[in-house]
Amino acid sequence: MILADIIDAQSVLANLKAQSKKQLLQELSQAMAKTTGIDHKMIFETLSTREKLGSTGLGQGIAVPHGKIAALGRVHGLFARLAAPVDFEAVDGQPVDLVFVLLAPDHAGADHLKALARISRLMRDPAIVAKLRGTDTAEGLYAILTEPSTTASAA
Repeated sequence: MILADIIDAQSVLANLKAQSKKQLLQELSQAMAKTTGIDHKMIFETLSTREKLGSTGLGQGIAVPHGKIAALGRVHGLFARLAAPVDFEAVDGQPVDLVFVLLAPDHAGADHLKALARISRLMRDPAIVAKLRGTDTAEGLYAILTEPSTTASAA
């Protein structure tokens, strides 16, 4: 699974502003609604319900909110670099500034897990995370996320 299969250039946000976890999830839901055609309220509810089970804040300023929505035809992703970190109730207590949202159809068990694993490996790479934090354009972020060396080294 390569990230270009689940995100496109319009699915990358640079310098997203949010004051809280709830506001961040709302902003991300609005953005995902534009790329998926799914109502933003349904996306927000899906992400919020998953967060109630336990924070998807992985630590080191990274979060991967995710969920399943029956109406989706395929796995969709969205990446956001925040203008300022927000408290996301992450496992290490650190605020989050890099967020990768993943939504999958109900029937996408293996694809959903492969995508989560791929994103997790990518976000554990200190060199890639440093590049993401040092880039402030959506185009630059998309290029880092989808560059062939990133795909090859983390596949």
